[in-house]
Amino acid sequence: MASSDSSNKTVATDADVEAFVTGVEDETRRADLRTVLGLMHQITGEPPVMWGSSIVGFGTRHYRYATGREGDMPVLAAAARKTALTIYLWNGFEDYADLLDRLGPHSTGKGCLYLKRVADVDEEVLTVLLGRCWQDGTQDVSAAPEPA
Repeated sequence: MASSDSSNKTVATDADVEAFVTGVEDETRRADLRTVLGLMHQITGEPPVMWGSSIVGFGTRHYRYATGREGDMPVLAAAARKTALTIYLWNGFEDYADLLDRLGPHSTGKGCLYLKRVADVDEEVLTVLLGRCWQDGTQDVSAAPEPA
């Protein structure tokens, strides 16, 4: 499961996902993580896998950039960070502007969707967003976005 590029910091591990989730200290963040992981599992039908020490991912996508750098990444992933629940989307957000407009309170970073509280967003829209990202990420595995 490890990346083919040993310099990649975040690779799939055999760590126990449930132990990780149970260990999330903030009760709200832990509940939000469970909710999002449940949605991701429903959408993907894949088992959750720890990526690094703090990211739970579903599916694997191999990428190779024009620069020659390559590795593996989850198609969908989430982490309970101190200030927000972070959802990682393999391909960013350009194709999902229509859904983000309807999602509710959130912010974005490069490939990251930050939610303060899952209860504050439209869960149906979130489910569609995750589903579209999964579908896009599992159809064409030959091209991954080049990092900035």
